Amino acid sequence: MSNRPKIKRAFRVWQRHLTVYTKLYKSSFALNFVEPVLYLAALGLGLGAFVNKIHGLPYINFIAPGIIASSSMFAAVYECTYGTFVRMTFQKTFDAILATPLTINDLVAGELMWGATKSIVFGTIIILVISLFGLVASPLVLGVIPMLFISGLIFSEISLVFVAKVPGIDSFNYFYTLLMTPMFLFSGIFFPIDTLPPLVAKIAFLTPLYHLVNICRAFAMGEFTIVVADIVWLLAVAALLAVYPFRLMRKRIIK
Repeated sequence: MSNRPKIKRAFRVWQRHLTVYTKLYKSSFALNFVEPVLYLAALGLGLGAFVNKIHGLPYINFIAPGIIASSSMFAAVYECTYGTFVRMTFQKTFDAILATPLTINDLVAGELMWGATKSIVFGTIIILVISLFGLVASPLVLGVIPMLFISGLIFSEISLVFVAKVPGIDSFNYFYTLLMTPMFLFSGIFFPIDTLPPLVAKIAFLTPLYHLVNICRAFAMGEFTIVVADIVWLLAVAALLAVYPFRLMRKRIIK
């Protein structure tokens, strides 16, 4: 039997998560939506009153597209760290799924698809919000949506790799403190990374969130060609990382 995940079977895992989410979406909505909106209001309106224009943009217009990126990132990461770990370890959902004809690879593929879907959902909500507040200059911003899926896959892949390796749920504190928070702060959402020391700027360039922020900002301004390299970068990284969640989660589940 092939080890490749079957799309139809992986979709059933995705469908199961969607069904559960429709019953619990209010708490998830509060976590993944209210917080980025507060960042936008507090920093864009509060701090923005004391900040000069950046790249010719008012500060709130500068950070708004970055909030799309960060909101979509955290939606995927929360889902594929705590959500996946709880389903695997405490709820025993994985055991129930694997008692059916589905394979581990089908299960992992479904988790990745669901994480990318959550990325689209919350990124799209932020697009709608900033559009209603007049912070988007072009309808080309809708082109961000498929990129949210690609970046959502990357963040889901990274999250599942970490889930496969952590000894317990408390270890996610290291993941968020040492990886996600620095990425959030130094990815160009709140200031251009060329203001950072060269070494820090180079590290920031290697993060997927930096490239997603560039794409969101360019599309919101009605530009496309300047971020072709960022799009290619995300596609390449999503492909390069794809094998690791399957390999490592298989080892974690089988043991």
